[in-house]
Amino acid sequence: MIEQEKETKQKSEWVSWFKAIGFALVFVFITKAYFFAPYMVEGASMSPTLHDQEKLYVNKIVYAFSEPKKGEIVIIKGDDKRYVKRIIGVEGDIIQMKSDVLYVNDKKVKESYLQQNKSEAKSLGVYLTEDFGPIKVPKGKAFVMGDNRLNSMDSRNGLGLIELNSIEGRSEVVIYPFSEMRATQ
Repeated sequence: MIEQEKETKQKSEWVSWFKAIGFALVFVFITKAYFFAPYMVEGASMSPTLHDQEKLYVNKIVYAFSEPKKGEIVIIKGDDKRYVKRIIGVEGDIIQMKSDVLYVNDKKVKESYLQQNKSEAKSLGVYLTEDFGPIKVPKGKAFVMGDNRLNSMDSRNGLGLIELNSIEGRSEVVIYPFSEMRATQ
């Protein structure tokens, strides 16, 4: 009788462990699929803000409650790969670049994150960003650019205007390499 109770208790313990592990796996899967996910930067289009092979955590749920905003770094799902870019304009915005100065709705935009790249472009005798526009962003779209404007495929030259529903999430933090861990927004 004692042996049978011991066996039943042992089975109960195993069932409890399997339930806990199963719950943890489901929780991790749901979290990764719908809330937060890792992403690896590929290429130099966001340099020096983000570097090739850095790993980020991306907030995937944020846009279920709000629309993407200008200045945010986002992950975009393309046909065959994902891209990391900065939102420059959203629905109704008029985007224009003149003499390396960005204008959104006829107002100058300070892009302090471009200082290093602008200095390098100036030393080469070129503008970091060629003149373009005005471009009006239509409903349901966003205009994006990489921070490394001399080396970025973005809304100016290949990606075109981005469908808002192709934005998978907002970059929140660089998690690897550990020595470079930092917030990205």
